[in-house]
This record gives sequence, C-alpha cells and structure tokens, in this order.
Amino acid sequence: MRAAPAATTSPSLIRIWLVAARLPTLSAAIAPVLVGTAAAHLSQVFRPISFLLALLAAMLIQLGTNFVNDLYDFRRGADSAERRGPVRGLQSGAITPEQVRRAIIATFGLALLIGVYLVATHGWPILIIGTASMLAGIAYTAGPWPLAYHGLGDVFVFLFFGVVAVVGSAYLQTGGVNVAAALASVAVGLLATAILVVNNLRDIDTDRSVGKRTLAVIAGRTGTKAEYALCFLIAYALPLAMRLSGVAFIWWLPWLTLPLAVFLVRNVLTSQEGPALNRALRWTGQLHLLFGLLFAGAFL
Repeated sequence: MRAAPAATTSPSLIRIWLVAARLPTLSAAIAPVLVGTAAAHLSQVFRPISFLLALLAAMLIQLGTNFVNDLYDFRRGADSAERRGPVRGLQSGAITPEQVRRAIIATFGLALLIGVYLVATHGWPILIIGTASMLAGIAYTAGPWPLAYHGLGDVFVFLFFGVVAVVGSAYLQTGGVNVAAALASVAVGLLATAILVVNNLRDIDTDRSVGKRTLAVIAGRTGTKAEYALCFLIAYALPLAMRLSGVAFIWWLPWLTLPLAVFLVRNVLTSQEGPALNRALRWTGQLHLLFGLLFAGAFL
C-alpha cells in the first residue's frame, strides 16, 4: 500500500513572509540597542530587563515598518514587475493587503505593549521616543505625504536608527545621556543609512518611474554612490575621534571590519546591475551588525 503523503506547510509561502519581513534589515534595529546599552556601561550600569525589552520593541517596530513599506509601495506601484529586488508577497499575489495590514497591527501592537511597561518604569522620555519611532515607521511610506517619497528617508533612518535608538537605549540604562552614546549614535546611524542608500540606488529607475522621489532619485547615481562612501568614511572616523576626545574604550575594535567596508564601497562605486547591488545590500546589513557588535564590545 502507498503511504499517504504527510501534510506540509508550503515553504514558498514561508519564504514570501520572510521576504516581506525583510529579516536582514533587523540589524538596523539590533545594532543601535547593543551600542547604546554598551556605551551606558561606561557608567557601570546594566539593566538586563530594560535591554531585552528595548531590543524586542526595536525589532517589532522594524518589522512593522517593513510591512507598512510593503503595503504602501505596492499600492503606489513602486513594487512592480520591473523592480530589481526580491519579489514581494503582495507583488506576486501570494499574500493579500488585508493579511499585511493584520501583520502591521500585530507587530506595532506588541511594540506598544512593551512601550507601556517601559514608560511606566522609565518615564515620559520613553513615551516620546516610542511614539515618534512608530509614527515615523508608518509615515515613511504611508499617509498623504510619505517621507520616503519626498527625499527624507535617509534623514529619518539616520535619526531613528542612529541618534534616537542609541541615545534612547543608553537612557534606559542610566536615566541620562553620556557623550559616548551621543557620538556613537552618529556612526551607527550613518551605517544604517548606508543600507537604505544602496537599496535606493538599486531601485532608482523603478522609483523614478512611479514618482517615488527618494534622495537617490534626486541626487542621481553619482551623488548616491558618493553618499554611500561618505557614510562609511565618517562612521569609521568617529571611533578614533571619540578616543582622541577622551572617551575610554577600545576605539580600534570596530575597525576590524574596515577591509569589508573598503570592499563594499569599491563594489557599490563600480556596480550598475541589480544583482550586484542586491549582494551589496545584504553585505551592508551584515557589516552594520558586525560593526555594532564590535563597537559595543569596545565599550565593555
């Protein structure tokens, strides 16, 4: 007798949701929390519960933002068949707008619950940080005047995945902000911005065709590649500048990633094709996380 086939979950559908979640971008949420918490350790303070909850909330907000991007880029025509990146679930028809809307509510809802606890234990500044972060995540591609469609995506990624996230994480530990966290937030934010820059460089033609005026569309390929290189240059100069300004930490530790950074900058400066930029996008996210881990380790 022939055995009945076992019921299985479609791996293609799982992959579609993983693509929609854009898991590689979670490095942009994880690295700043690590660096901000480690910078606060210079004050000999570590609150593990606050750290873990901040990390979870940051990842949930990132996931919610990714789902919002999928939904509204699809509705505005930015995720068309001509797009050079991975096929999105809405783009392929594998998932529906209603399913993505529910995923947005679930991720932001869980982040909000965590935020209520953190506000209760750490005060009103966390309310401002959390509220602003979620609103920025939604306004990035949603609403009547989406930030990403008006050349402001880079600015908001730098602010919220750099300055706000690093400084906010340090505040959860110490109740204040030290110079180390403030300066480190700039380096972390610039490398998070570099992830967006190479993404927008890859999508420059399709974004222009649907009226999505990213900074890459405004600046052109040459200007966007220069922005990418400048993000790396300043980010790697900051640890040395911090050490020279008197911050006591192992300043050269993040520089162990410098060979990969040089390779990536050269790759992006010479690349024209979508597949090459897809690889650069993935590697930039990995570099950002590795840089953040080493930067955090430098403070410990």
